[in-house]
Amino acid sequence: MPDYKYLIIGGGMTADAAVKAIRQTNNSDQIGIISTEPHPPYDRPPLSKSLWKGDPVDKIWRKTPSENVVLHLARTAKSLDVKKNTVVDDHGTTYSYRKLLLATGGKVRRLPYDVEGIIYFRTFADYQNLRALTERGQTFAVIGGGFIGSEIAAALAMNSKTVTMIIPEEGIGARVFPPGLSRFLSTYYQSKSVEVLTGDRVTGITKERSTYLLRTESGRELKVDGVVAGIGIQPGVELAQTAGLKVDNGIVVDELLRTSNPDIYAAGDVASFHSPALNKRIRVEHEDNANTMGEVAGRNMTGANISYNHLPFFYSDLFDLGYEAVGEVDARMEMVEDWKDQFHEGVVYYLTGGRVRGVLLWNTWGQVDSARSLIRKMGPFTPQNVKGLLPA
Repeated sequence: MPDYKYLIIGGGMTADAAVKAIRQTNNSDQIGIISTEPHPPYDRPPLSKSLWKGDPVDKIWRKTPSENVVLHLARTAKSLDVKKNTVVDDHGTTYSYRKLLLATGGKVRRLPYDVEGIIYFRTFADYQNLRALTERGQTFAVIGGGFIGSEIAAALAMNSKTVTMIIPEEGIGARVFPPGLSRFLSTYYQSKSVEVLTGDRVTGITKERSTYLLRTESGRELKVDGVVAGIGIQPGVELAQTAGLKVDNGIVVDELLRTSNPDIYAAGDVASFHSPALNKRIRVEHEDNANTMGEVAGRNMTGANISYNHLPFFYSDLFDLGYEAVGEVDARMEMVEDWKDQFHEGVVYYLTGGRVRGVLLWNTWGQVDSARSLIRKMGPFTPQNVKGLLPA
């Protein structure tokens, strides 16, 4: 039975950050990582960004410390016994631990069609499959106009592929951006030769040899060489749930990132934590949170007493446009737009109850920390006095 002082379930960015943090204070005790993926930890953002702009694949690997670190790759943890401090994987191997970190991320949401070859884009293997498909195919359908869908559509178009986006909302990023910005972005994508079908849904997909036939609610039929779906993830809570840990839109953790069992921590996409800045419990599925939370979890597993009070940000690249976002950015909130150059450079403030809850920095750089400080302030803020608080 493999016996570890520190065992991590999940082999992504959070796991890597935790290992490096553990090694800051403990160089000798063995660390085990159980990962469903066959690859060691890597950076996820380049899969839909820089790798499509020519960056070499070698740059994505995280260089996780190897001394006294054992990677159990292509294995899935199937059961967790919190009384015996053991984990059993899908090969039947049992692992024991003193401290456990659940960094199980999330599972992609899937379409209700059992069709072989649809790429639910999330992992390095998905990138490899799509890259190989682009070498023999020209036409692609991208389902979803959110974070992943918008990035993949841009990446494919920049690589001279014919792309059609199918989006149930009225524009790209409509759940996050103000309506005018969302409509502009859809028009902008069309100017980059991406067909954008807004307010439409896929009603059927069939595969005919090497091509796919898609039917939409509006009556369109599309014949394409590849289908990519970016329709979100669900937090990977199954292991925690069956072990009796507290779960509520993710694995519930305290300020030290401990679950309802003091020997078990959770971090990254799967963790539901209290944000002091927002004064509410949130779950964040982005790189900054994975790295920072993984580091804090790793240090606390070795005996530190560090509260996780970080307010994460996320970012995206969309052709020649880009943005950084901090806090809650939700189009259902009151939004105040402050444009230096409309839809090309500016700041959007998201207000609720007289507080700034989120900030979208659209083609505006170097203001993430200032945005964090603004969100922490009590206000009161109004549409009239919030403009100009951050340089557009």
